[in-house]
Amino acid sequence: MQSKKSKENIGITALYCRLSRDDGSDSESNSIANQKRLLSQKAKEYGLTNTKCYVDDGYTGTNFNRPGFQAMLDDIDMGYVSTVMVKDLSRLGRDYVAVGNYTDSYFPDRNIRFIAVNDMVDSDEGENELAPFRNVMNEMYARDISRKVRSAHRIRGNCGEPLSQPPYGYLKSPENKKKWIIEPEAAAVVRDIFRMCMEGKGNETIAHILSDRKIMTPTAYWRERGINRGGKKSQPDPYKWKNSTVGKILANQEYCGDIINFKTYSKSFKNKARIENSKDNWVIFKDIHEPIIERSVFERVQEIKSKTKRRAPKADNGGKHLLSDYLYCADCGKKLWYHTNTLNKDIHYFSCSNYEKDYRGTCKSRHYIRADAVEQVVKLELRRLAGFLRDDEETFAEILSQKTNKDILREQKHLESELNKAITRSETVSRLYEKLYEDNATGKVTDEWFMQLSHKYEVERMELKAKISELRQKLNAIGEMQYGKDAFISAIRKFMQMDTLTAPLLQELIDHIEVYETEGVGKNRTQRIVIYYRFVGYIEIPEVPIVLRDNYIADTRQGVAVEYIPGKSA
Repeated sequence: MQSKKSKENIGITALYCRLSRDDGSDSESNSIANQKRLLSQKAKEYGLTNTKCYVDDGYTGTNFNRPGFQAMLDDIDMGYVSTVMVKDLSRLGRDYVAVGNYTDSYFPDRNIRFIAVNDMVDSDEGENELAPFRNVMNEMYARDISRKVRSAHRIRGNCGEPLSQPPYGYLKSPENKKKWIIEPEAAAVVRDIFRMCMEGKGNETIAHILSDRKIMTPTAYWRERGINRGGKKSQPDPYKWKNSTVGKILANQEYCGDIINFKTYSKSFKNKARIENSKDNWVIFKDIHEPIIERSVFERVQEIKSKTKRRAPKADNGGKHLLSDYLYCADCGKKLWYHTNTLNKDIHYFSCSNYEKDYRGTCKSRHYIRADAVEQVVKLELRRLAGFLRDDEETFAEILSQKTNKDILREQKHLESELNKAITRSETVSRLYEKLYEDNATGKVTDEWFMQLSHKYEVERMELKAKISELRQKLNAIGEMQYGKDAFISAIRKFMQMDTLTAPLLQELIDHIEVYETEGVGKNRTQRIVIYYRFVGYIEIPEVPIVLRDNYIADTRQGVAVEYIPGKSA
């Protein structure tokens, strides 16, 4: 069995060096080269010749998951290391609990000699009473640096400087690193993704299309161009897109030309994990850099994504129907599901997802409607609109103008009323808080009562602040609705040219469609459908030529026909 002295002679002396941005003005004296030079010299003075350097350059001392440090621990566990030497205790780490665990338990349990040169710590000479205090001071230094960095970070973020790396499709400007410029190749992919979403394709479908086209994923794209970004460093297939990646791109408002800061935060300087921040705490600066996606397109995509919970279609359903995301039950308000007849695969239909018998819901009626029938009814209604626009464009535009102006005015009055109430209450709460403070200072209100009421007022004040901000945003959005009339007419003209239904056309024209239960029996069976258009809602069209007013009759099954008639809004 070897003696301790013999083990020291043949064991490795680990010279551990660490440097990070936390070291501030001491970075020169703490440089890796300086640490190596000092530790090598001291190792020779101690007679420790079998040395090996372990280096972590650019790693914080509050986190011990560092590659160099972990490699040293692996060698210690394998029995290769007999001595660990650092410049000072702060190089080992800046978490006094973790550092104390290594110096007081981990190293002694493995018969490892520990030396911190500048702090005059050498475990062979016994315990050092000052070491715990130095560890506490090292952590306090890290805490203070973190506080200063966070403060500077917040100041820069509130001034509109981007705090995050530019997203896929942008690069930092060579002239000004705080500005983003468009990277044409990646930007073209981003535009394709938004276009495919507007066409009705889901995230999974878009991901498959990009993979089939052999388009590199963002991580692979950055790695090929030598851009240091997050993500896996090695990927077996650089062309394998995921639906989550597509979803993140579609939700990224920065593509409109905006800068959004404080999307995430960390709990403390010890825990660097990023946590999603509430949108109320985001700071948004609009139109800072050149947009890749038009704002109207981005907002429409967000509407599409918010309305649909996309699922992979069943194999026997023949894929997703064009109208799947538009049909709703007129009685319970739930979405209609798309089905294929089990006996006749050529028959496709919709029915209420909340039907009480088959789907264990609460809706009393099935609201069955053939897919081909509802498609024909929608085309018929659009032809009626197109005919009205063609025959009397001035009256058509006037009807839309009156309707949009009426709806906008009603909504605007409601929002303004709510905003005035919230502002008034916020001012009242501020006055109440001031009076409470004065009463507490003069002794009229106890400290305990002051703490309870002040907390209550502060919570209400923050809620009112968020509500006021939301109402102002809605009022700003009201102005954009004024342009809905022109967009609606433009979409009708597109239909007049094509006379076919497409996913982009439906997204421009239709908000949702209400389907009622069939009424009557035999030849008198009818079913009402009400179409609500984007921007303008339901439109009641005046009398038009008889050829355009014919109702549609569909054979739902052998011997049974249903006549679909235009509906009137409730």
